[in-house]
Amino acid sequence: MPSVHETTLEIDLGALTHNYKYLSSKLAKGVKLMGVVKAFGYGSESAEIAKKLSELGVSYFAVAYTKEGVALRDAGITEPILVLHPQSINFEEIIESCLEPSIYSEFVLREFIKTAEKLGLKNYPIHLKLNTGLNRLGFIDPELNTVFDYLGKSDAVKVRSIFSHLAASEDWREREFTLQQLGKFRKMVFRLFENLNYKPFLHISNTSAVINYPEAAFDMVRCGIGLYGFGNDEKINEKLKPIGTLKTIISQIHEIAIGESVGYNRAFTATKKTMTATLPIGHADGINRQYGNGRAGVFIKDQYAPIIGNVCMDMLMIDITGIDCKEGDEVIIFGGPQHATVFAAKGNTISYELITGISQRVKRVIIEE
Repeated sequence: MPSVHETTLEIDLGALTHNYKYLSSKLAKGVKLMGVVKAFGYGSESAEIAKKLSELGVSYFAVAYTKEGVALRDAGITEPILVLHPQSINFEEIIESCLEPSIYSEFVLREFIKTAEKLGLKNYPIHLKLNTGLNRLGFIDPELNTVFDYLGKSDAVKVRSIFSHLAASEDWREREFTLQQLGKFRKMVFRLFENLNYKPFLHISNTSAVINYPEAAFDMVRCGIGLYGFGNDEKINEKLKPIGTLKTIISQIHEIAIGESVGYNRAFTATKKTMTATLPIGHADGINRQYGNGRAGVFIKDQYAPIIGNVCMDMLMIDITGIDCKEGDEVIIFGGPQHATVFAAKGNTISYELITGISQRVKRVIIEE
């Protein structure tokens, strides 16, 4: 990959292709894959990710909010797009952009039907979200009678799919709970099928469930974090390739004498002569203060350099004592020699939070296959 001259997030479409093919290989014939591209494609670049996944054969896309789906449409994405957390104020915009809402409560169902009827629509696709134990969004079993009532009185909408979300499919200690969720899902789906004169398709599996619960694939699986190279398990991580590499450069090098301090609040004081480098990246870019004061580090020419002192808004400082480097040299924050999961763990967090938190002011560079 080319050297960078500024803070850059490199996005490797070859790695994306590898991850898609690996996850697809775990699916039985006929099971479709939905690509989850919410949160700017998990902090990468949603439009380019979606275009590549479209080329690879993804059947559906999912986003969290309406504006994310509109952005995909504006980028030329034509596949169906599920909006996982639609808000009533956006219902007309959803319809204008041919997006498909997740319907997770009586209020959302009532208001979306009202909007669809006002616009004179018939059989507009919706997706019923069932709450099987995550207790975040979705209908519980006793509420299904209300769903039947609304659907029976209007032909403005038609259920395209029924789905739920697993709470701990990556954790074998929670296997019993996951199996209970699957049981609840099957029971609720059976009730829905009994009351509808058609059978929507079903999906509940996320990336971890694709690996750990192949029997839960149903008609489609929803893959998010796995497409970006993370599997919630060290063995699975070995099979996947992270698509993002966060790089920056050395802005300035300093020689710090014994007793001199570095950064805000003098959080670092040299106990020996120390060489430091200042990097143009900080907590406004997604590398938060929790990584400072030696808790995490970066790599220069495959050598580890710990972050020292407090991370600043736009800069951070590292200890480069003993490393042969100069101003302008490339620095790798994560990717390459340091897996993002490892870097995140040093800040007592997870890869999801790290990669989705990379600021949009960081330049994105697409690396073709």
